[in-house]
Amino acid sequence: MAIAMLAPSLVILVVFVLYPLGKAVVLGQQRCNVQGRDCVSNGWDQYIDTFLSSEFQHALGVTFKFALITVPLGLVFGVGLAVLADKHLRGIGIFRAIFSSTVATSVAVSSLMWLFLLQPEVGALSNLGWLSDMFPVIKSPGLLRDPGTALTAVAMSSVWSSLGFTFILVTAGLQGIPAELYEAAAIDGATGSRRFRHVTLPMLGPTLLFVLIVLTTRAFQTYGEIDLLTSGGPKPHDSTMTLTYLTYGQDSIIRGNAGLQAATAVLLFVVLLGLSLLQLRGIGKRVHYGNT
Repeated sequence: MAIAMLAPSLVILVVFVLYPLGKAVVLGQQRCNVQGRDCVSNGWDQYIDTFLSSEFQHALGVTFKFALITVPLGLVFGVGLAVLADKHLRGIGIFRAIFSSTVATSVAVSSLMWLFLLQPEVGALSNLGWLSDMFPVIKSPGLLRDPGTALTAVAMSSVWSSLGFTFILVTAGLQGIPAELYEAAAIDGATGSRRFRHVTLPMLGPTLLFVLIVLTTRAFQTYGEIDLLTSGGPKPHDSTMTLTYLTYGQDSIIRGNAGLQAATAVLLFVVLLGLSLLQLRGIGKRVHYGNT
């Protein structure tokens, strides 16, 4: 009976997850010519060569930098806005709707909005005289065209687009914290900052761990923002060439080579799996789950 009830889920898991993953692992062992044809199996050496290549190492470093910018900022802003909106005030629902609105905005739309803001010729921010005087790079060559600022500019776009998702989850977590805990802490003389540190954050532990893993996964899989804003550039530094863009990008050096693309995608999966396990084992032990 149990097997019969699990059968639909197992079929979906096998057909849409395990089978494509297995095919990708096999395809990643194939070494093809420049046209992507005449492929021959190179075994696991293909993965070793791909991992040790300068292109993969550069993309891996860029991806880690991107995650180190977007994940902490996404958590801080998401928690901060959720705490600010967790008040019983008149009209607070309007602010909650505004803060969560980015969850309904597609990556393409949000990226084009940031392109309109940052594009040097017609960008709204780039043509603010006082702002370009303070930060000349905004106007020339532009935040998205300067190798030193391109990754940070794309990261800001990614943080903004994922902020609504983080806000909604943290808000739900805050509403699940019993009010009696805050009342007891206030009676004991705890200030607002101490209540936040010793009541809010511990009770939000499971939510924050989930958001941390999701934001990390999203950072390592970011593609749309980079494709629309920088195309992995600016050239020749490739300062926004992440692993996903190296795998699928139109300007990627391995474009058209199915074997190398599959190998890169599988290695990205392994890196993400390792990071998720580290987060679960390292941070999960410190998370408080209800009455346990």
